Amino acid sequence: MAVLAWLLIPLFAVVGAAIWGSWVQRSKTIGDVAELAGYARFRDAMERSHPVAPDSVPLRPVPEPAPAES
Repeated sequence: MAVLAWLLIPLFAVVGAAIWGSWVQRSKTIGDVAELAGYARFRDAMERSHPVAPDSVPLRPVPEPAPAES
């Protein structure tokens, strides 16, 4: 009976390794799909044209030059 117990230990180890290996190799595409969709949204946002302030309008008032005295 003791021999049977010693044979069961490697059997349990093989079964445990098979379960662990199948868990490690599971499909992980769910996270990739979400990341790729987020990247596509980011790329679309960067390609959109943004309004640019016209160059003719100064951001702050420019002081008038003092009139030249004669």
